[in-house]
Amino acid sequence: MIKTFIFTCLALLAFAANSVLCRLALGEQAIDAASFTVVRLTSGIVTLWIILFVSFKCKSIEKPSPITSPQVSSKGSWMASLLLFVYALCFSFAYVSLDTGSGALILFAAVQITMILRAVFTGNKLNLAEWIGLLLAFLGFVYLIYPTISTPSMLGFILMTIAGIAWGGYTLKGRNSSQPLNDTAYNFLRTSPLLLILLILSVNSGYYTSTGVLYAVLSGAIASGIGYTLWYAALSGLSATQAAVVQLLVPVIAALGGIILVSEVINQRLVISSVMILGGILLIMLVSYRQKQLALKIKLS
Repeated sequence: MIKTFIFTCLALLAFAANSVLCRLALGEQAIDAASFTVVRLTSGIVTLWIILFVSFKCKSIEKPSPITSPQVSSKGSWMASLLLFVYALCFSFAYVSLDTGSGALILFAAVQITMILRAVFTGNKLNLAEWIGLLLAFLGFVYLIYPTISTPSMLGFILMTIAGIAWGGYTLKGRNSSQPLNDTAYNFLRTSPLLLILLILSVNSGYYTSTGVLYAVLSGAIASGIGYTLWYAALSGLSATQAAVVQLLVPVIAALGGIILVSEVINQRLVISSVMILGGILLIMLVSYRQKQLALKIKLS
């Protein structure tokens, strides 16, 4: 339980750090979005495989237990890798026109709504309170972009929403991970062909500085590579409801990071929309948790 708590806290900090680092790099035009994505995921691949190699070497020098059967190595999936690439690409391009707080809010609200709708489509019906929560979250989205499409930009909003949907799918894929380091390393590695295509397509329009590359490496190696491994490890000790609720903290952390490190200002529209979106999603999660607790009591009685 303590390990799950620590891994969860570190993963949430990593998620928020990704938003801040990406905004720092792209907001200061220290690197273009495509190059940021390539450097970020490539540095994640390198870091994860170094960790995986060291971990394998450490295990190989240990004496194997005669009563322990060998564990089948888990290698993630191509679908998870595709979702990871789509998330990272849309995430980078969205932050060209979004500030840190708005971007994180849109991202993780989209994540939660994706997970909620997936539960609905798989047969879990929503009650009245849950529908109210979903409506409140949707109205919060509408309020965030109304009346002008520049608050935030419509393109940034759409791209970050797609990133959120992809990350929601990636999170759902990781709930059954028994070997988070292996799965994350292979998921990152399988993005290589797509990264090569992106690099070829953007080679003429790309630009970068040493500062931009540094931000991308920190985002990929630490906040993404290590952060996502910790998240996959934490998911094994979290229920779907808990995994959804704790991610609601990320926009708050990211917004604070934007104020401190990027000198951003939180406006009234963002605060009100944040309360509506996060409040609506939290209502759904609390109702879902209560229903599961009641069902458990009935089963035990």
